[in-house]
Amino acid sequence: MLEARNANHQMKKLTQDEFRALRDRLGLPVPDEALDADLPPYLHPGADSPEVRYVAECRRALGGPIPSRTVSHQPLPAPAERPFQSLEKGSKQPVATTMAFVRLVKDLMKEPETGRRWVPIVPDEARTFGMESLFPTAKIYSPLGQRYESVDRDLLLSYQEAVDGQLLIEGITEAGSMASFTAAASSYATHGEAMIPFYIFYSMFGWQRTGDQMWALADQLGRGFLIGATAGRTTMTGEGLQHADGHSQLLASVNPACLAYDPAFGYEVAEIVREGLRRMYGPDGEDVFYYLTLYNEALPQPAMPEGVREGILKGIYRYSSGGGQAHLLASGTAIHWALAAQRLLQEEYGVGVDVWSVTSWSELRRDAMTSAGVPYLQQALAGTEGPVIAVSDWMRAVPDQISPWIDRPWISLGTDGFGLSGTRESVREHFGVDPRSIADAVLKSVEEAGRR
Repeated sequence: MLEARNANHQMKKLTQDEFRALRDRLGLPVPDEALDADLPPYLHPGADSPEVRYVAECRRALGGPIPSRTVSHQPLPAPAERPFQSLEKGSKQPVATTMAFVRLVKDLMKEPETGRRWVPIVPDEARTFGMESLFPTAKIYSPLGQRYESVDRDLLLSYQEAVDGQLLIEGITEAGSMASFTAAASSYATHGEAMIPFYIFYSMFGWQRTGDQMWALADQLGRGFLIGATAGRTTMTGEGLQHADGHSQLLASVNPACLAYDPAFGYEVAEIVREGLRRMYGPDGEDVFYYLTLYNEALPQPAMPEGVREGILKGIYRYSSGGGQAHLLASGTAIHWALAAQRLLQEEYGVGVDVWSVTSWSELRRDAMTSAGVPYLQQALAGTEGPVIAVSDWMRAVPDQISPWIDRPWISLGTDGFGLSGTRESVREHFGVDPRSIADAVLKSVEEAGRR
């Protein structure tokens, strides 16, 4: 009999004897002569049979025999300028980009028309991301309200649950958090009500643990913001290898619906979020979602320079001119190492280099692959000379995405391999991405370029 063969994947068709055995086993009303042909006959139980009536009822409930997705897009009004301007002004007080994002969303949640549509989602440790400021106002959703006294009840920003709470704190379940995110991200279609979810998580626990759900999110045309906080290989060096993320940007880059950014400054975060709201929730309502990698390294936040908004959204702009003998391309927290290397090179060697902020390696690559004319990357670097050195807190394959469109000597520095525990400075020296290592790479590239 067929059951004992374990041959399901190898069997392409049944023999006549096997068809007869199947007919007899199931008690099908098929005569032997009907099985003599190459193909067995189709059976129909009758138009008035219970089976057919059941199928017809289900089809009517679904709106017809062919599945369809009907979406009535209702664009949301653009938020006020004030929340974005706060980050554009910069801050002398050290602020991590994770905190900058949370502050921006906190202000956006106060918007009279769209504030109630934000859905903050966090699987654990909301305080780690500075989200406790949302507890007293937005509150944490619980269908039963708060049924206990929280351990932090004596604090000003204590844990507060409510039946009308806006925050979703899911416990330690990334899969559950992604399920909530997907539900909110697709509510514009399933319920005709657009929600603006942002799911914030330890960067390492996103694409690695729930990457398949993120692909399902894209299949369902979900919209929202995924926030990989405490990103990079070297910014969380004291909690073990499980936090040393050097590759999420590479994983995100292969998802066609994902717009992946690695911003360095608070004002970059503001411009990316503003554009994301326009693209996902504006008049055109694109079926994309955003992935931002943010850092827990508190650093002074500069004011937004003039004329850089297009470069922020496209993926690259010149942040600091220094002479143009070489060009340092850096993303995320690595731009601070590049700026330190720029100062070191000028002061110790008299070598002047320009520092460029790369907000998205993958968006630059997509533009270059699809552009009918000159890619934006080449437009940005037009008129410059000298070698290009790329550096990030990611493995070198992340910046290497754009290397085919760099028509001059290219070097990428990154954090390939496993992470390790230690101070940030020592770990960055280990991977060769600290300011001194960057400066050495520049000197070598400039020297080799001079020999050509």
